[in-house]
Amino acid sequence: MIDKEFRELIAKRAMTLLGLAKHISQCLSSKEVMIRPLIGALLSQSTQLEELLDFYGAGSNCQWCGFRSLTAAIKHFSDASYELLHIRYSLPLYRLLPIEKDFGKATEETLEFTVNVLKQTANQILIKAEQLGLPVPSQRLREESYTEDLPPGRLEHHCQTRTIETVAETVTLLTTAFLNLVVESEDIRKASRVKSEKFATYVKDSVSEEKLRSLELRFHNLQSLYDTYVSGTEAAMLDTDLPVLRGHISVVFHLLRTATLFVHHYERHVKKQQCDSVGRQEPVVRAELLLDVIMKYSVTHINLYIDCAEHLCHEMLKRYAEVGEVEVAVPPYRGFHVRPSTLIAKIVLHYGSTVQMEMDGEVYDASSPLGLFRANEKINAKKRKWLAEEVVRLKLAQQQNIQNDINTVVREVVVTLAGRSKLMLYDQPLQLPEEPARTEGTLLEKIVDEVARLLAMGKIDVDTKMTAKFIGDKRVLADIKLLAESGYGEDKFGNNIPLPEKLTYLRR
Repeated sequence: MIDKEFRELIAKRAMTLLGLAKHISQCLSSKEVMIRPLIGALLSQSTQLEELLDFYGAGSNCQWCGFRSLTAAIKHFSDASYELLHIRYSLPLYRLLPIEKDFGKATEETLEFTVNVLKQTANQILIKAEQLGLPVPSQRLREESYTEDLPPGRLEHHCQTRTIETVAETVTLLTTAFLNLVVESEDIRKASRVKSEKFATYVKDSVSEEKLRSLELRFHNLQSLYDTYVSGTEAAMLDTDLPVLRGHISVVFHLLRTATLFVHHYERHVKKQQCDSVGRQEPVVRAELLLDVIMKYSVTHINLYIDCAEHLCHEMLKRYAEVGEVEVAVPPYRGFHVRPSTLIAKIVLHYGSTVQMEMDGEVYDASSPLGLFRANEKINAKKRKWLAEEVVRLKLAQQQNIQNDINTVVREVVVTLAGRSKLMLYDQPLQLPEEPARTEGTLLEKIVDEVARLLAMGKIDVDTKMTAKFIGDKRVLADIKLLAESGYGEDKFGNNIPLPEKLTYLRR
C-alpha cells in the first residue's frame, strides 16, 4: 500500500481516539478522567486502532512503530484503569474480610498512577500524530458525554430464588476448587514478600505474563462456576459465607487482570525495545514505577485476599465435614519416612481438616510429618520381629557353619531371604559394617541384630503388609486413599513417581 493511502486511512480511523486524547490532555485533574464511559471509549477506540495498525505491520515500520506503541499504551492503561474503577465501585458489594492494608486507598493511588500515564500518553500521541501529518480535532469532546452521576441505592430483587438440593455439596465444590487455586498461586504469593531490588527478577520468573494469564483464567472460571450454580439460589441465604467467598474470588480475579496488563506492558513495551531508529518511542512509564505497582499493589493484595479466603474455606469445610475412616497399606518403602509423611500432611493441611492416623492402638496427628514419623518405631519393631520369626521358621541360624564369621553368616541369611522374596535388597553388593552389632549372645540373636541394623540403615527392607487407619473428613480421606493406591509417590525402591492428576497440588 502507498504511504499516502495508509496515512489517509489512519487519519480517518484515528480521529475519535485523537479526540479523546485531546480531551484528557486538557483535563485539569485526574478525577476528570476517572470516568467509566470515558475510559471505556478510550479502550474501545485504542483496541480497534491497534488491530488496524497491526494488520498493516505498523509495529515493524520505523515511521509508524512509535504511534502504534502509544496506541498500545493507551489500550493497556485504559484497560487497567477500567479494572481499577470496577474494583472501586464493587468494594462495598464484595464483603471482603479485613486485611492489614488499606485496599481502598491503595486502589485509588494505583488508579491515580494509571490515569496519569494515560494523560502523559495522550500528550505524546498528539505530538506523534502531528509529526505523522494526522489531523487532530480542534475542539474538546463535550464533557457531558463523559460523566457518570450515579443515583444511590440498588434495584429491588424480584426474581425468584432457585432451590438447591444440597448446600454442603455446593460449599465443598467451591471451597475445594479455591484451595486448589491457592496451591497454583504459590509462586505469586511468595513474590509478594520479596524486597524491591528483586522485583525485576520475580516478574521475569514467578510473576510472568504467561503465569498470570493462566491463573487469571482459572479464577475467572471459578467465578463463572459460582455465578452458574450458586447465584440466584437459596444457598447464599443458607450459608452467608458463600457471598463472602465470591467477593474474594472476584477481587483476586480483577487484581490478576491488572497484574497481567501491567506485566504485559512491562515485558512488551518497557523492557523490549523493538526499534533502534533515532525517532523511536521511549516507554511512557519508567520500569521501576511499573514494577512497584505490579508488586506493591496487584501481587501484594492478591496474596492478602487469597490468604484470608483460604482460612475462610477451611472453616467452611469444617462445618460440612462428614467424618469417616479408611484403612490403607503402610508405605512399603521404609514406612512413613519423609516423602509419604510430608505428602499426607500436605493433603490434610490443604483442606484444613483434623485427621488422625491410628495404628496398633496408637494415635498420630496426620497433619504433622514429625507425628507420622513416630509410627516408624512400631513399623520397624514389627519388621524386626517378623525377620526374627522368619529366620527361626526357615531354620537359617541352624544351617550356618558356626566357624564362619558373623558377616558371612548374615550375608548368607539375607541372600536366602531375598531369594525367597522375603525382603528387598537396596544395597548390592551388600556392604556390612566392620564392627558387629552384638559380640555376646546366641547365633540367632547376633543374626537378628545384624539384620535389624541393615534394616535401620536402609540397606534392606521387608513388606509385612501392615495397614494404618485414617479418621477424619471423607474428602481428605479420599485423597489419602488415592495417594496410598499410588504408592505414596514412590516405587518400591523409593524413587519418585508421578501422582494422579487429582493430587498434582502436592507437587508444588
